[in-house]
Amino acid sequence: MGLTMMAPGSSPEQRGRLALQLRQVSWITCWIALYAVEALPTCPFSCKCDSRSLEVDCSGLGLTAVPPDVPAVTRTLLLLNNKLSALPSWAFANLSSLQRLDLSNNFLDQLPHSVFGDLTNLTELQLRNNSIRTLDRDLLRHSPMLRHLDLSINGLAQLPPGLFDGLLALRSLSLRSNRLQNLDRLTFEPLANLQLLQVGDNPWECDCNLRDFKHWMEWFSYRGGRLDQLACTLPKELRGKDMRMVPMEMFNYCSQLEDENSSAGLDIPGPPCTKASPEPAKPKPGAEPEPEPSTACPQKQRHRPASVRRAMGTVIIAGVVCGIVCIMMVVAAAYGCIYASLMAKYHRELKKRQPLMGDPEGEHEDQKQISSVA
Repeated sequence: MGLTMMAPGSSPEQRGRLALQLRQVSWITCWIALYAVEALPTCPFSCKCDSRSLEVDCSGLGLTAVPPDVPAVTRTLLLLNNKLSALPSWAFANLSSLQRLDLSNNFLDQLPHSVFGDLTNLTELQLRNNSIRTLDRDLLRHSPMLRHLDLSINGLAQLPPGLFDGLLALRSLSLRSNRLQNLDRLTFEPLANLQLLQVGDNPWECDCNLRDFKHWMEWFSYRGGRLDQLACTLPKELRGKDMRMVPMEMFNYCSQLEDENSSAGLDIPGPPCTKASPEPAKPKPGAEPEPEPSTACPQKQRHRPASVRRAMGTVIIAGVVCGIVCIMMVVAAAYGCIYASLMAKYHRELKKRQPLMGDPEGEHEDQKQISSVA
């Protein structure tokens, strides 16, 4: 009816061609409308948007909060070099298409456990140069496609167990310039496809707590993984040395320590001691002893490896002390001998002088001898 009014007196063939053209135009119009909706319909204020790469660049704007009008089809969101100090749990809600997120060079100190809950397609996460001290073990739970993770230059002192569970696609991980002293091997075992690990510039304590992670590092290097230098800070004997170059013989005491701890736990039949009861209570016959926790018992000192320098210093000090004592004994013996010889000489001279002084006892003894002869 509409076609007849638009082209009166036209043939059926002309009307069919016109209808086909109208359909093509309507389809083209629909595709243009859909593309316009998909290609970033709105751009956040002061940010730069690229409709081809679906990138939103809000870096270096001094932002204190994430813009609320980020398009849902955004694939790259750049928020580096701002003043973000906290993120609400809904900061990235409805951004399920986001693949790359950069939050570097901000003031973030903690992250809610569900802040990345909607980022199921995230492949790269940059958190470099913030003030993050702790991480929740479920922080990356909903991002199984993550390939690159940068946590360098933060205040991390430890990593929660299970943080990397499910991140089978992770290829590179940076933990440089934090406060890490030791790491748990079980935390890194799920990363079967990891290729690059950066752990330098941390205050590593190369003791028993890092022994198992040393085994994992050797396995990681053996299968072709790249790892930067893990330089020891403590003990002093290993300061500056790469943990991978420290021989395993240095950690033989760890097994001895574990055996001592296990045997100590088996040798205690009753409850631990307390200040009120210095002797352990005897268990009742027929009933199993129930140990009660107590903080009053002295804990066994931690076994430490022998230090060659410390042992040599102890030997030197002991030798000096023994030498001083021996010298004092020789001086005392010499003084006693001199004193004894002087006293003997004095008594001999005294006896020689007694007859000259008119000793009455001497004269009486002479008279006794004369009377006995007579």
